[in-house]
Amino acid sequence: MDAWIPITVAAAFAQTLRFMAQKQLKAMALSTAGATFARFLFSAPLVAVLILSYATATDQPLPGTNGRFWLFALVGGAAQILATMCVVAIFSTRNFAVGITFKKTEVVQTALVSTVVLGEGVSFRGALAIGIGFLGVLLLSDPPGGTGPWRRRLWNRAAGLGLLSGICFAFSAVGYRGASLALDSGDVILRAGFTLTLVTATQTLAMAAALAWREKGQITRVVRAWRVAGLVGLTSMVGSFCWFTAFTLENAAYVNALGQVELLFSLSASVLVFRERISLREGLGMGLLTLSILVLILAL
Repeated sequence: MDAWIPITVAAAFAQTLRFMAQKQLKAMALSTAGATFARFLFSAPLVAVLILSYATATDQPLPGTNGRFWLFALVGGAAQILATMCVVAIFSTRNFAVGITFKKTEVVQTALVSTVVLGEGVSFRGALAIGIGFLGVLLLSDPPGGTGPWRRRLWNRAAGLGLLSGICFAFSAVGYRGASLALDSGDVILRAGFTLTLVTATQTLAMAAALAWREKGQITRVVRAWRVAGLVGLTSMVGSFCWFTAFTLENAAYVNALGQVELLFSLSASVLVFRERISLREGLGMGLLTLSILVLILAL
C-alpha cells in the first residue's frame, strides 16, 4: 500500500474530530471567524516545534523559499481560511453530516482547478463523476420542509456556502501541493511540515489582525475557551500535517478523492455524538455524492 493512502485516511479522521470541536466552539458564543481562528492560533506553535525538532533530529537544514512557493502558499492559505469559515457557518444552517458533505464538493472541484492550474485533463469518467456529484448537491441544497418555489429551494445559503467552501478547499489543496513541490530541498516530511509551518503562521497573523480590527473581543473569547480551542488546534495540527504530507506525495485530486472517507466519519459523528437525524432526501444526496467519489476514484 502506498504511504499516502493511510496518511490521507488519518487526515480525514483528524479533520472530522476538528470540525466536531469547532461546532462546539460555535455554540460557545464565538463568531464564525473566532471558531475558525482557534484552529490556527493553537496549531501554529505546535507545528513549528514539531518541524524544528524533526529537522534537528534528522540533521537537515530548513528548505529555502522562492517566489513560486510563496504564491502557492499564500493562495492556498487564504483559500483555506475562507473555506473553513464557510464550513463553520454551515453548521448554523444544516446538521453536521450534511455540512461536511457540502464541503466535500471539493473532490469534483479539485479536478476542475487542477485542469486550469496544473493542466490536468478530465476523462469521461471524471466528467461523469462531476455530473453525479452535482445531482447530489441539488438534493442536499433543498432546505428543511422542501416547500416553496424551486428557485428558493435550490439557491439558498447552505448551498452557496457549501459550494464556496468546496472551490476554496480545491484551490487550497492545489496551492499546498504546488508550494511543497516548489521547495528546493528536504525529504517529504520536512517539505510538508515546513510548508505547513509557514502557512499556519501567516494565517494566524492575518486572522488575528482581522479579528482585532473587525470583531473586538473574539480573540479573548477564543483564549478563554482554551480547552475546546486547544483540542481544535491539536486535531488541526495532526490533520493538516497529514494532508500536507499526502499532497506532497501524490496528486491533489487523488488525495481529495480518497479523503471522501470523511463522509463516513462525519455521518457516524452526526448520528452517534450529536444525535442528529438524516432525512431520506439528505441520505440520497449523500449517496449520490459518495457514488461520484467512487466514479472519480476509478477515473483516476
